[in-house]
Amino acid sequence: MEPIHIRARKGEVAERVVVSGDPARVRLLATFLEDSRLVNDVRGYLVYTGKYKGVPVSVAVHGIGSPSAALVIEELAMLGARIIVRLGTCGAMVPELDVGDVVVATGASYYSGGIFTQYIGEPVCQTAVPDFKLMVKIAGKLEEHGVKHIFGPVVSCDAFYTEEGFVEKWVRRGMLAVDMETATLYILGQLKKLRTASVLLVSNSLVKPTGFKLAHELEQYVRKVAQAVLDALIEV
Repeated sequence: MEPIHIRARKGEVAERVVVSGDPARVRLLATFLEDSRLVNDVRGYLVYTGKYKGVPVSVAVHGIGSPSAALVIEELAMLGARIIVRLGTCGAMVPELDVGDVVVATGASYYSGGIFTQYIGEPVCQTAVPDFKLMVKIAGKLEEHGVKHIFGPVVSCDAFYTEEGFVEKWVRRGMLAVDMETATLYILGQLKKLRTASVLLVSNSLVKPTGFKLAHELEQYVRKVAQAVLDALIEV
């Protein structure tokens, strides 16, 4: 099957890919690559490919939410991606997390139905977990770079503006933060035999007044996290 949205050719997408929802963040990530070149911009799904410390790496926009992330992950895999790390953002649901902190997602809860039922084939909840060795490698690099991080599960939710009681309900279930795409990445990783991990930068808190930080306001944090993620990616 030929990709519809990522109109790159075989060989123009590396086996190692960092994905993010925000095009501004992906353009920033591309500056870490040597000889970076834009290989796709169809529908705003930017994909840059270059080298990081001599190793081929791509960075790509996966957009917002499960359907968008799924089509990008599928098409990256068609073009040769085998290791995909999400460097995204999340909303903190516990008070000890502040803007700029990092959650290394050890797993992701999700609402069954929709895209998950379509992929899995029945209304069950499959375990959504990362590649353990990749996750541990990333955590080690975060430690080396002095990036404050915490391990724990997150919940991936399709609704950005969630219902009343959402935070309390999911914190009781052990979740630390909420995003929109980690569960999709982890499920597809298992179904498509991809190695995946999700590293989430706290952009806001749902339990204390931090405001919602945009890409330019998070840039100082992204730079440190990006170095750690890229250092890990080229060693696995």
